[in-house]
Amino acid sequence: MGGYKLSRKEIAMENAVGILVSLAFVFLAIGLSTLLTKFNILKDEGSRKFIHIVVSNWWIIAIIFFRNPIYASIVPLLFIIVNYISYKKQVFKAMERDGGLKDLGTVYYAISLFILSLITFNGDKTPYIGLMGILAMGYGDGFAAVVGVRYGKHEFKILGYKKSLEGTLTMFLICSALAYVIMMVLGINNSFGISVILGLVATAAELLTPMGFDNITVPLITSGVFYYLTKGLTIWW
Repeated sequence: MGGYKLSRKEIAMENAVGILVSLAFVFLAIGLSTLLTKFNILKDEGSRKFIHIVVSNWWIIAIIFFRNPIYASIVPLLFIIVNYISYKKQVFKAMERDGGLKDLGTVYYAISLFILSLITFNGDKTPYIGLMGILAMGYGDGFAAVVGVRYGKHEFKILGYKKSLEGTLTMFLICSALAYVIMMVLGINNSFGISVILGLVATAAELLTPMGFDNITVPLITSGVFYYLTKGLTIWW
């Protein structure tokens, strides 16, 4: 665009469109999960993890549309409220656990999105700090649970909660791969070592945080360590 700067009106319109697209995307994910559950393609925890994984891609929409932390945080703030109401009233059954396993994981998920939106949307590239943590939570934790439930043969307990070696390894590999891809996009060379460290950090945060709190610890800690390990580089300024 040759350095063309948007007017205030154009910026406001871009942000408004971003909010509408964001809401449509999240509700589409919930609706699709509900439909797949209705036709027995997904069941119970599978429907939750489908939403868990798909909604993490909202951050990419946010990068496209938002240039301001206030606008970027509006949608997560709305879903803190929506998810809490759903948790209490079982409004969106596809994303809620049944029985005695209920926790506030969906609310914590939205809280993480909200916090990282406020912190990282302050530059052209800084949202990628948040992207690292959110995708670690969405894809890493999401697929770790799916693999653990379906293929987990080697189980162990940590802090009284059952985990599987297969799920834990999946978390590490996916988070490491995501970190490597994000750093390649940002032009960070020699990033394999950092990728492995981030994979280990995200996996440790997931293992050591029960009761849905991993939806806060995984993204915040992973994003924080990502920034700390790369803060000497010029990409953030």
